[in-house]
Amino acid sequence: MSSSTEHGINTAIRKVRQALKDDPDNPRFVHTVSGKGYRFVTEKNGRPETPELVEGRTPRTPSGPDSSSRSLSTRDTAAPRRALTKRKTATAIAALSLLAATLLVVLRPRLFPGTQASQIHSLAVIPLSNLSGDPSQDYFADGMTDELITALAKDRTLRVVSRTSAMQYKGVNRPVRDIARELGVDGILEGSIGRSANRVHMTVQLIYAPTDTHVWAESYNRDETQAYSLPEEHSQTIAKEVKTATSPAPAPRYINPEAHDAYLRRRYVWFQFDAIHIFEYFQKAIQLQPDYAAAWAGMADAYALRAVDNECPASEVAAKAEAAARKAVELDDSLPEAHLSLGAWYFYYAWDVPRGEAELKRAIAIDGALSDAHHLYSYLLLATNRREESLQEQKRATELDPLLRNWGLGFEYIQLRQFDAAINDLQLRAQVLPSNFWTRIMLSYAYLEKGMGPQAEQELEKAYKVAGWADAAQGLHRAFERGGEKAANQWSVDALKARARTRYVSPMEYAQAYADMGDKDETMKYLEECYRTRAPRLIMVQNEPRFDFLHSDPRYRALIKKIGLQFVP
Repeated sequence: MSSSTEHGINTAIRKVRQALKDDPDNPRFVHTVSGKGYRFVTEKNGRPETPELVEGRTPRTPSGPDSSSRSLSTRDTAAPRRALTKRKTATAIAALSLLAATLLVVLRPRLFPGTQASQIHSLAVIPLSNLSGDPSQDYFADGMTDELITALAKDRTLRVVSRTSAMQYKGVNRPVRDIARELGVDGILEGSIGRSANRVHMTVQLIYAPTDTHVWAESYNRDETQAYSLPEEHSQTIAKEVKTATSPAPAPRYINPEAHDAYLRRRYVWFQFDAIHIFEYFQKAIQLQPDYAAAWAGMADAYALRAVDNECPASEVAAKAEAAARKAVELDDSLPEAHLSLGAWYFYYAWDVPRGEAELKRAIAIDGALSDAHHLYSYLLLATNRREESLQEQKRATELDPLLRNWGLGFEYIQLRQFDAAINDLQLRAQVLPSNFWTRIMLSYAYLEKGMGPQAEQELEKAYKVAGWADAAQGLHRAFERGGEKAANQWSVDALKARARTRYVSPMEYAQAYADMGDKDETMKYLEECYRTRAPRLIMVQNEPRFDFLHSDPRYRALIKKIGLQFVP
């Protein structure tokens, strides 16, 4: 028997004893049989009954025919002779059920040999079940699922479905074959995870979907200080099972369990779009462990995205984003997210395309399945007029994570001025995810550039409604009814001015609104303001078809030169 199997059985026995309040030194229900394993004893009519022996604890050794019975007899005389109450009988049944389930996981590799594991070339990780039963621990189960997907995706020969695609099956009771067919994979990894008393328990099983066959399973029990390494450890095991090549496991790094917990909470609120708590959890993780590279990279992204998303001036976050990104790379040069963060800073804030490209290439070289790196690299390639390469990078990003940024490919087509392709792609994606705000926004933009004003206005209304902006949707609708596209564009400018009275509005937003109106002077005025304030998205100004009407203007060409880009007619 392997050490991992023996450990799993011993763990299961310990849990059963805890559930039955059975003292291992003076047992009533679970008896240790020296050299053999364990025997379960219940009582009926005051006399013990002994079900089958469970192998474990020590390997089988040759022994006399009466050795097990002698050992059992000695312990039986110490057990009280009284019938179990109904409640304790139920507890015993539940405990034995737990044991059966655990033993099935522990012994399954022997029951279901991995003959079909080598046929698995693509894999989906179904979100780990929260074993604790406490909904407040969902972040931990989701975070460990995410880290498991990330670790598995480092295997270049195994296609691993993205987090956002897999997360739609969280808590869904569906046949494995159906899930595999919908995700286009031949392998499914499912399991559960929980924490108690500073211990982490994770059970996982690999299923060959076409035949719904269990090909491998394992149960992990770790101290909380070792939980950080579980996803990487598990990915190495899976790679061996499916006989694929994987990168060597990185050198173990100590991660403070509280810092790791704060980091997982941050990932959870990040995907929940809970911006208020993102910085709080990053800061906590860094305070608890100042050398936590992943937390520094996340902090850099959180700062950088604020100005990229027009939430604040670049001056408020540029230096902080740079410092955090450089710290992440300094702490762990092998962390792809660290190079992605630094590459994003070079591209959006320093407007240093060569160094940005070097960092993004480094991130992709380390982890080719990092969708965000391919997405940002496509922007950089397009900004430098490498259009075909840019399209391929965006297709790769979409293939790796089709739901994370389902508008990404459509937006790429808009930037390439392929408006029919953009409309076709975005219409299909809007049907799949009708409540996605950005898909509606991009579809409206594609309609606008195609010259389909009414359709553009209708999609923009839908986007506002999806975001919960009912008043804005009504205002836009009334403006369009009153004066068509021109009135709708003027309404957009007026809405920005009204918003600017209570919060920050980026000069890029004004430039886009005036460009839609066809006002050259006002558009150039705000683009120049973007240059003075280092608005991050100015680096992509030539990608935007709404600014094409400025190409003949000497002021526009001079601006492109100042940014450091080559003018593209």
